[in-house]
Amino acid sequence: MHVDGATADRFDVSRFEAGRNRLASLAYRLLGSATDAEDAVQDAFLRWQAADRRRIAIPEAWLARVVTNLCLDRLRSAQARRERTVGAWLPEPLLDGDPMLGPADAFEQRESVSLAVLTLMERLSPRERAVYVLREAFAYSHAEIADVLDITEAASQQNLHRARRRLSVADGRSVGEVDPATARRLVEEFFDAASSGRTEHLVALLTDDATAVSDGAGLTRTLLRFDTPRHIAAIARAGFDPTHVKRRLADSLPAVHHALVNGGPALLFVVGDQVIGAVTFDLAGGRIATIRGIAAPARLVRLAHSWRQQGPHAPLLTEWRHQLDA
Repeated sequence: MHVDGATADRFDVSRFEAGRNRLASLAYRLLGSATDAEDAVQDAFLRWQAADRRRIAIPEAWLARVVTNLCLDRLRSAQARRERTVGAWLPEPLLDGDPMLGPADAFEQRESVSLAVLTLMERLSPRERAVYVLREAFAYSHAEIADVLDITEAASQQNLHRARRRLSVADGRSVGEVDPATARRLVEEFFDAASSGRTEHLVALLTDDATAVSDGAGLTRTLLRFDTPRHIAAIARAGFDPTHVKRRLADSLPAVHHALVNGGPALLFVVGDQVIGAVTFDLAGGRIATIRGIAAPARLVRLAHSWRQQGPHAPLLTEWRHQLDA
C-alpha cells in the first residue's frame, strides 16, 4: 500500500510525541532545569524532522542518544559553567504528578530526581552524570550506555562507579525512603513552630548538621546559606512571621499549602492561583536535614503552571497564625 509523504510525516510526528515525556524526563534529570529540558527536546524534534527516518532502525534509541548529547553539549558549554557555578545554582522544582519527573517505580528512579540528588550531581562530570542517569533512572545496560555516549562498556562501568562514589561522599548521610505521613507531620510542625516563634522546637526539628539555602527570590547572584540549627531557626522565624511589609509586597498574605515536590515534602505559598514561593525539605533520621527556599519567578514557572492545572487545593492554613493589626 502506498503511503504519501504527509501521512508518513504525521505518523513520525505522532511517534515522537508518544515518547516526548520520557525524553523530557531524561533531559530534566541531566540538566536540572525544566526550561532547558524543554529546549533540548524541541531541538531533538527538529533533528528528527530533518533526519532520513527510514534509516533509523530504533527511533526511541536514536532520540535518547540525540537528547542525551544535546544535554551534554549544554552542560559542557562555557555559558552553562558560568550559570551553574557552585553556590549560585539550584534545580528547578517540579510538582509531583508532572510527567517530566518520569519513571518512579523503583527507589533509584525516585532518588535520581530528588532535589538533593539533582543538586549533588553538579559535582559530577557531564559524562558521569549521563551514565548515572541512564543507568539508575532508565535502567540502561552498560552496552546501551556505551552506544549512546560512544564509549566502551568498561568506561561506562568506571563512570558509574565514580559517580556513585562521589555522590555518596558528597551526601555524607543516608536518607532512604521517607514515610509520607511522617514527612507531612514534620513539615507542619516546622511551619507551626516558625510562625508562632517557638525557637527551641524549631531547633529540635533540625539535624545537628542541618543546612538551609535560599535563592533570594532571584535578587542575589549567589545563594544565601545558613548552616547551624539556631541560625536556621532564626531565619525561619523571620521568614515565616507575617508582617505589614509582607502583606503590602504580596497584596495579601498567601495561603500556605502542603505539597510534594520532586518526591519530597514542601510548603507552597500561594496568592490567588499563583505560587510565589516554595520551601522544600530533605529529611534524615526523623528530622529535617536540608531546607531550600525558592522564590525566583523563573524557577517557579512550570511548578506554578502544574499547580493551576491540578485544580482547587485545600490550604494547610488560609492565613498565617499571627494576627496583624488592621
